[in-house]
Amino acid sequence: MKIKYLDGKRFYLAFLAGGKAVIKDFAYLNQINVFPVPDGDTGTNLASTMKAIAEQARPARSIKEVLHSIAEAALTGARGNSGIIFAQFIYGLSRELGNEIRVTTSRFGESVRNAVRYAYNAIAHPQEGTMLTLIREWADEVYHNRHRFADYQELLHHSLERARAALQETPKKLAVLRKAGVVDAGARGFVDFIEGVVNFIRQGNLKSIIKDELPEIELKETPHKIRENLTYRYCTEALIQGEALDLETIKKIVVQAGDSAIIGGSESKARFHVHTNHPAELFYALKDLGTIVQPKVEDMKLQAEISLRPNSRVALVVDSSCDLPAHWLEQYQVVVIPFLINIGDQVFLDKLTITPDKLYQLMSQGEILPRSAQPSPKTLENWFSFLSSHFESILVLTISSGLSGYHHLVKKVAETFTDKKIRVVDTRHLSGTFGLIVKRLLDDWPGNQEVDELAKKAEELSAKTELLVDVKTLKYLVKGGRVSPAKGLLAKLLNIKPIITLNEEGKATSAGKSFSRKQNFKKILKMVREKHRQHPIHSFAIVHVSEPDRAQAYAREIENICGKPVSFILDTSPVVGVHNGIGSVGICLSYE
Repeated sequence: MKIKYLDGKRFYLAFLAGGKAVIKDFAYLNQINVFPVPDGDTGTNLASTMKAIAEQARPARSIKEVLHSIAEAALTGARGNSGIIFAQFIYGLSRELGNEIRVTTSRFGESVRNAVRYAYNAIAHPQEGTMLTLIREWADEVYHNRHRFADYQELLHHSLERARAALQETPKKLAVLRKAGVVDAGARGFVDFIEGVVNFIRQGNLKSIIKDELPEIELKETPHKIRENLTYRYCTEALIQGEALDLETIKKIVVQAGDSAIIGGSESKARFHVHTNHPAELFYALKDLGTIVQPKVEDMKLQAEISLRPNSRVALVVDSSCDLPAHWLEQYQVVVIPFLINIGDQVFLDKLTITPDKLYQLMSQGEILPRSAQPSPKTLENWFSFLSSHFESILVLTISSGLSGYHHLVKKVAETFTDKKIRVVDTRHLSGTFGLIVKRLLDDWPGNQEVDELAKKAEELSAKTELLVDVKTLKYLVKGGRVSPAKGLLAKLLNIKPIITLNEEGKATSAGKSFSRKQNFKKILKMVREKHRQHPIHSFAIVHVSEPDRAQAYAREIENICGKPVSFILDTSPVVGVHNGIGSVGICLSYE
């Protein structure tokens, strides 16, 4: 049967068929992915984009409505360069087609060729031999034959042959493909899509496709296995929403942040992808241009090192509430799972897309109250799957279960990996005391590679570690719901300066109070002297919320008390600082 026009329903169903063809081929696309970096995720990115479209887009009578729905779903679910390029091409097509109920081959040919420029304009430095080339050459073929074929079956079949030929030519246009002996993965994905559409139109049942379920596959994160030196470390993405978005300014900021930059979208929704060394600076520069959601930052350097040269038999995983200098974490390939920080409607990744200094600057400028949130179970699943393929076992240390439900979430996810050895330990600590536990554990790491022994030692170290927090104001604890408004008001009226500690269950409790910060300082030092007399201090650290001078003063005095230098002085992680408030100082003690 000849198909002389496309309406909304036909287009929707044909699109689903093309998307499912991409999903079926995602594993192979990952295998041949070598450009722009050989990170093995093009198939996952394209499949995720197609899956988002299948789950979110809705059929309608007019193609314009259907395309708008598909374009919105594609942009929301787009992942990586390839996903955003595809989403931007579909967005361009939705802009080029009018409100026609039925679209002829002639009108379709004009629209797809015009839509190509949207994909090219999204990329800072377009590269031939990639998905862009395939989209352009396929669209040109459709355009040139739009009058020759009035039947979509003939038009699309003919254009598919040109797309297949163009795919085989990609290694001639890109040296990295030629060297690897593969075609471009994104280009292959686009050919898969067209093949799915063509096969469905020629052989499929327009009524049955909507009943077919998506292929049962796991779209797990694919680790970066980049062998060459990286100029930029972090693969960074996010969605920006708003009204009348300034796309040119957004694009300029993203392009300046690094390479492999691509920005697609509309005046109400834009998605960006870039490789950068400073994701936090990028997000801070973008925060006033729209609402940032769906942040995603991958440490390509860490993933590559683990994939190529794991330095032990046991993987160590912590969360971003653990405050420890980065060089110790990097030396031992420690994976840090970030908490989420919500500032209004904006979503940031703790320590990755928002740094302590920037967060505290925002907190001091106004009455904003950032809120913390747990990582998604999917994030944990992806990491556990990746690490279990490179390590014999996994040790996960978490923030105190008395302060967060994260520990229970980790245990629940770990239990689904029945064939993997994953041990989850509740440190009953956070921030600098969490960091001291990890540091002492890492000191013996090279000689101890049994996960059960390491877990037992971590629990022993937790019992030997203590935190005293010199709180400047209860305002933030009241706002966060950890102190009642009545107690907060009373403390303010009496100018009470509390000292907070963690009990044996890891819950916050009072360790004392004073009526001035000077008295608090003296009282805490007196407590440290007594504790050192009873249990000699092995090591100590100081963490603070935008209070470096007071932190240094504590470090000098405690060094005099125990005769040992401070292990580290750090800004408290944002996820901890938002609750304790500006001016707080944490004295972290680890005993012999």
